[in-house]
Amino acid sequence: MLALDVQNVNKKFDRFQLKNVSFQLEKGYIMGFIGANGAGKTTTIKSILNMTRLDSGDVRILGKRMADHELELKQAIGCAFGDVDFYTRSKISKLTEVIKTFYKNWDDETYYAYLKRFKLDENKKIAELSTGMKVKYNLAVALSHGAKLLVLDEPTSGLDPVARDDLLDIFQSLVAGGEISILFSTHITSDLEKCADFITYIDNGQIIDSADKEEFKASYRLLNGKESELDQVRSKLISYRVNSFGFTGLIRAKDFDPDSGIRSALPSLEEIMVYYAKKEEAHV
Repeated sequence: MLALDVQNVNKKFDRFQLKNVSFQLEKGYIMGFIGANGAGKTTTIKSILNMTRLDSGDVRILGKRMADHELELKQAIGCAFGDVDFYTRSKISKLTEVIKTFYKNWDDETYYAYLKRFKLDENKKIAELSTGMKVKYNLAVALSHGAKLLVLDEPTSGLDPVARDDLLDIFQSLVAGGEISILFSTHITSDLEKCADFITYIDNGQIIDSADKEEFKASYRLLNGKESELDQVRSKLISYRVNSFGFTGLIRAKDFDPDSGIRSALPSLEEIMVYYAKKEEAHV
């Protein structure tokens, strides 16, 4: 069964639109959802959660249409965004008492285990928490009601490297049993290099690719050549930069001739994002 099935989602705003957004996440895996600021990540996540109404398209979670089974499905979804912006004068304990009433399968034992792991003091007010602590609290809540799908929008923002690494370990342990799945939106691509099984890349409201992480990276090449070699590949490059040593550019593997003599290497997720961003800059 698919944990998440997004099909041909369209949503138009005054200055931006999602265009036929489609991808699937199987149960028991982590999908990294990447793209530059304004590419459509948060809008897509809000569309999945029915927080914004679709113009067209369909979202299914655990085999059921979100539009028809929203209340039931939201019991099975854990959400964590990069901050907590409500009831900032309330103590953690008070806010949790309110939140837990919405979930049939709330587990106090799990919740307090995460508070201890994250070193959160439930007597502190939300306003007293650092950005990183707010993220940890959000995750503690999301992980405490038996969710089968975790939808995480920038969950590691504001965390130091040690805390981020701890969270990545938690994510991997959660999916190990094959029942929990995670959609993980982030700008910190090194986190996805460590923990993601699949990558979905969105650019300007459209899905560029959605694939196994290693297959996704293998579908591109990062070229390093002399400036005199640039004309051989210029028209096929996604984008490039020229420096005193020559040029560096990103190209799809299917468009690259390995016999050209131009040096190539597998790019990182970050390099793929950077060169797609340069493509957008070139069209501004």
